[in-house]
Order: sequence, then structure tokens, then C-alpha cells
Amino acid sequence: MREAVRPHLKNFKKMETKTTGVQPALIEIQTKLKAPKSQYNSFGKYKYRSAEDILEAVKPLLSEQGVLLTLSDDIIEVAGRFYIKATATATKDGESVTNTAFAREDDTKKGMDGSQITGTASSYARKYALNGLFLIDDTKDADTDEYHKQTVKKGGKATQAADAALMQKAVAEMQAVTTRAGLRDVWDKWKEQCPDICEVGSDFYNAAVEVGKKLPKAS
Repeated sequence: MREAVRPHLKNFKKMETKTTGVQPALIEIQTKLKAPKSQYNSFGKYKYRSAEDILEAVKPLLSEQGVLLTLSDDIIEVAGRFYIKATATATKDGESVTNTAFAREDDTKKGMDGSQITGTASSYARKYALNGLFLIDDTKDADTDEYHKQTVKKGGKATQAADAALMQKAVAEMQAVTTRAGLRDVWDKWKEQCPDICEVGSDFYNAAVEVGKKLPKAS
């Protein structure tokens, strides 16, 4: 009588099935991706992630799933202002999924030349193109309105008082301006340090408008 031959469990390997097409692979990457916030803004005292951080974290997963990631930029003019349109594309087996994001170039930025301004806008746009493609939630990051709302809500009166003091300081600097060049310098300084202060309708914005009216027009 023959004895039935049974496979030895220790030598039995489970067959791995690889998915085809970009969408299942992208879902797997989105599920596994962990992109830590390794950058630190000493002025705002918050951590954030850059496009480079996301790319560093996602590269092993792209290799694992056989997905090609490409990034590209286009410059678009809207109402006389230039925007960087960044496109992130994931491709596998001839299929692609893309996501785009925009960032506006500043006219000038203290300490930067034209190429650096464009590069900064490109990095910012690429970060958010990658965020959309890989479902990274940055609503709590300090460069979003959601972060500002949460900070004010958590900080209560103390945070509001600090914001008010900062606004008073900015307004005082703007009201002390005596030249158009000085107006631009003060505006750029606060736009870089605390963009919320420069929002349309803020005390600082209104002070800048009033000072601008009193200064002689540039020849």
C-alpha cells in the first residue's frame, strides 16, 4: 500500500501574486507610505515635510511595486502673474495616474534671485502634487489655513493676544515708512515672516494702502 505523499509544511512557500496596472500598485503605496516631517522652521517653530522628504520615503515603495514616478513643471501666466504648475505622474504597465498643483512666483523675495524664486515655487507646487497623488494629509501643516485655525482655537486668548501684538508691531513699522522702497521692504519682510498679516483687509494691509496713498508716485 502506497503512502500518500504530503508536502512538508516547512518547505512550502506561499505563492505571491503581483498586481498589474498602476491603480492597485498606487493603492498599495498610499497605504504603506510614511513621510515624516523632518524639516524645522525656527521662526514659526513647527515641523514640516518637503518634496524631497516625500520622494525619499516613497522611492523604496515605487521600486517594490514597479511604478515609475515622474515630476514636471510648466510656467503659466494668469492675469499678469506667473504660476508654476507641477505634475506628478505614476506609471505602470502602460497606465498612468497624474495629479497637479500650482504655486505662484513672488515678484521679488529678499535675498533671492529670479532662479531661486522659481525654484522655491517649484518645490512648493511639487510637494502638493505629490501630496495629492499619494494621499498625504498636510491640512495641519503651518502653511495652510487649517493649521492657523487650529492654532488659534487651541491657543485661546494667549494665542490671540500674541497675534494682536505681532500685528501692532507690523502696522507700526509700516506707518513709519517714508519711501516707496521702504514700503516694499517692510511688506516683503512681513510677507516672508508671517504671510497671514498681509491678507487683504488686515490692519497691516490697510496701513500699507494708506501709506502708499501718501507717498509720492515713482517717476
